[in-house]
Amino acid sequence: MPIPQALRSLRSPNFRAYYIGQAISQLGSWMQSVALMWFTYRLTGSTASTGLIGFLAMVPYILITPLAGALSDRVSRRKLLITVQALLLLHASALTAVTYAGAITLTWLGLFAFLQGILNGLEVPTRHAFFVQLIENKADLPNAIALNSININGTRMIGPALGGLVIARLGEAACFGLNALSYLAVLVQLIRIKPNEGERKISPHSFAKDVMDGWRFALTHPVIRTLLLMVGAVSFAISPYTILMPAISIDTFGRGAELNGLFLSSVGLGALLGAIIFALRTHVRGLSRWVTITALIAACGVIGFAFSRNQWLSFLFMAMTGMGLMGTSVCVNTIIQSIVDEDHRGRVVSIYSTFFIGAAPLSHLIMGALAESIGAPRTFLVCGIIGLLAALLYWLYQPRLRAHIRPHYEKHGIIATTIPEVEK
Repeated sequence: MPIPQALRSLRSPNFRAYYIGQAISQLGSWMQSVALMWFTYRLTGSTASTGLIGFLAMVPYILITPLAGALSDRVSRRKLLITVQALLLLHASALTAVTYAGAITLTWLGLFAFLQGILNGLEVPTRHAFFVQLIENKADLPNAIALNSININGTRMIGPALGGLVIARLGEAACFGLNALSYLAVLVQLIRIKPNEGERKISPHSFAKDVMDGWRFALTHPVIRTLLLMVGAVSFAISPYTILMPAISIDTFGRGAELNGLFLSSVGLGALLGAIIFALRTHVRGLSRWVTITALIAACGVIGFAFSRNQWLSFLFMAMTGMGLMGTSVCVNTIIQSIVDEDHRGRVVSIYSTFFIGAAPLSHLIMGALAESIGAPRTFLVCGIIGLLAALLYWLYQPRLRAHIRPHYEKHGIIATTIPEVEK
């Protein structure tokens, strides 16, 4: 059966095999994520504690991710991913064992969260840079990025709801154990596939110099710098929903793990719909305008959720939040990957991940503590206002950004030099 145009990157056998394994692994990861936050709130009853665990789970991205980018530009990305996935399997297995033994404490949860953050900090940027080696036609790269978002957000829709049910019936340890098993799927596919290593230019400079060169390149590049700041601001404003959701489910709606999982699944549903929309696009042109739109959607979703006391409306607002957050990240990632050269790809993608994911731990810590003082609903409102301000500033700067984007699109053949507009 021929593969539709909207799924064109799946025509590449390597990408298709990896995609299937990654889907199974992501499902387990979302189940573990919801179980970790729920377990923390159940043990402590404190949003400051969930904020602390969220901080520990994501703060390694700030330091590890840039190093991972430089490393992935030097070594086989496939072998690096195999190593990290194997360590993640061992990590989830150990978390399962300690939980089943009844020895888990907030300290243990913090340690496991921090270790997972280190491993994820290595895996995420390497995975994003790895996509270009899996597709046969580089023009399919934007579609591959969009399909990866469908993968992540489709599993984000199913995983938390499934995790909530498993927690209610079998406990948190079962979620951790299922996650451990899910890593086998992606490991098997990574061992099977033979990606195109291409002709990467291995830097003759030291590892430290390569890291610094990557940051200097990204932060002095007028397009990449602006997009990094925007995606970091949106992530800071929107990502605390994960650590505030248990408090909303219990204190505002008087419900338990099932509703918590459904709220988080609503985020995944919205993100999945948005990812499908972007997967249907056939070119990168016009995405810089969509950054403003998606950021506004995310901010309005968070603000609406802050005021809502109706479950169905709350589901809708969380879906808007997911669609907006995912859309912003996909647009920024696609533009960056479309204009960056291969010898800088791993480092620049890792810096993108540092801004997008690394902004979250700071927000988790701050917003978790703030919610202790003013409550989770009012903290959601603060987050939404920050998101609106970020969208406004980006919109004001956008005409200048489009002028900077044009020569890069021309260089990479995205637009012809005769086209009078930057993006159509």
